[in-house]
Amino acid sequence: MAARISPAPEPYPDFARERLARLSPGGEPLVLFRTLATDQRLFERFFGGGLLDRGHLTLRQREIVIDRVTARCGSEYEWGVHVSTFAERAGLTREQVASTCGGGPEDDCWTEEEGLLLRLCDRIDAGGGLDDGDWNDCLRFFTPHAVLEILMLCGFYRTVSYLTNGLGLPLETWAARFSQYGGAHDGAR
Repeated sequence: MAARISPAPEPYPDFARERLARLSPGGEPLVLFRTLATDQRLFERFFGGGLLDRGHLTLRQREIVIDRVTARCGSEYEWGVHVSTFAERAGLTREQVASTCGGGPEDDCWTEEEGLLLRLCDRIDAGGGLDDGDWNDCLRFFTPHAVLEILMLCGFYRTVSYLTNGLGLPLETWAARFSQYGGAHDGAR
């Protein structure tokens, strides 16, 4: 399927050129980023909401959340980009990556804390929030601000999944595929 909005061609618009260069040293910017570069306001708003900096979660925790949310939303595009870009740096094993898209919090590959992260993603995705029991479980491992960041990551990457799926973006040629890891999560839409 062809993308529903054609990505910005080179030379990229002035408002996007520097950021696109920073995000793709030596390579072509992601189709998602080039598509957003067709509208200055939306491009700037999207990047204003990014959470890929040092925050209240470790790289590993952040990537577990992002991989789970994007898999549950059926965004093979975003899941594959994150798996290919960050899984090794985050220390995620092949079994753990497969669990994000086809397993669950109870899988033996996860620590108690990591299983909780997956369970939280599933609960947030299914119900839009956390109940008091979930919140109290979180506080065993995370600060209140880390929980806030988990909620924001879930929401942001659900939005990213809506964009990649709704725009019909072609998969990046170098990115991981669900089929390499056992398929999309049962909860994928």
